[in-house]
Amino acid sequence: MSRPLRRRALIAITAATASPLLAPAAARAQSQPGGAWPSKPLRIMVGANAGGGTDIIARMLAEKLSAALGQQVVVENRPGASNTIAADLTAKAPPDGHTLLAATNTGQAIAPHLIKLAFDPIRDIAPIALIVNVPNVLVINPALPVKSVADLVALAKAKPGELKYASSGVGSTQHIAGEAFAAATGTKLVHVPYKGSAQAHLDLMSGQVETMFDTTSSAIQHIRSGKLRALAITTPKRSPELPELPTLAEAGVAGAEMATWYGLFVTGGTPQPVIDRLTAEVGRVLQMPDVQARLRGLGGEPGTLTREQFGALNRAEFERFGKLIRDAGIKLDQ
Repeated sequence: MSRPLRRRALIAITAATASPLLAPAAARAQSQPGGAWPSKPLRIMVGANAGGGTDIIARMLAEKLSAALGQQVVVENRPGASNTIAADLTAKAPPDGHTLLAATNTGQAIAPHLIKLAFDPIRDIAPIALIVNVPNVLVINPALPVKSVADLVALAKAKPGELKYASSGVGSTQHIAGEAFAAATGTKLVHVPYKGSAQAHLDLMSGQVETMFDTTSSAIQHIRSGKLRALAITTPKRSPELPELPTLAEAGVAGAEMATWYGLFVTGGTPQPVIDRLTAEVGRVLQMPDVQARLRGLGGEPGTLTREQFGALNRAEFERFGKLIRDAGIKLDQ
């Protein structure tokens, strides 16, 4: 064989041997806009102020994902409009997987029924993973002559429209939980919204309001100190952090379940390979012992749902809370 022919044969053999190895990488690059992902720093949008539960979770994810993806992941706080400003920015970002959203069911399933949005929270924001599920807990002022959920219902029925419940604001999970409880028990409670749980706790402990359906992460220190009395957990299962408390269903109240979940989303229309990679990386993060300890320290249970199950949960709560808000006539200016 002549030298030119031998050279062409070697080139052909090398190409044939290498192509199976190169093909997956080439396919990945071609399936994503602008080549391989991630191609630049990512940002996690947060619809709450720094220091809150959503911000804490987002910063933990940012640190872990930065190491896993080889790109810096930064947190951007865009508070306001019941967490929907950050969601709006995520929905309208380029669908390339570089803009993420750390969100709760307040912003994704409740606020859309109270605020006119310029995006569709189901279609324009795609779920990645449930990060943690934090139960709500029914707490009262210890001076109230109530020892159980049955006692509270009896008192509320004896004094219709007199018992007041606090929340961290109109449209919060605390607010919706109170409305669900009133509907399930046939009682009339007066909603008193505050600008955050801390302010609500002060009036609850001083007796200005009688009860609250707070998140365990917010109320647990006051429960343990005896400044608030806990009556029940508002989720289907008991809380590992407060195992002695019955669920509302165990206490005889059905249909008033409430929890505050925190999840990660990405701009709708992001290529599937990018969504799959994000899902896999977040799943690995959620298995880390230090992450699980941090999430349980917030009073919650680390997420175990698949991406599809999380999406179904989001849609189901969107429909459930929409109906409850319409039936109760809840308005943002309440």
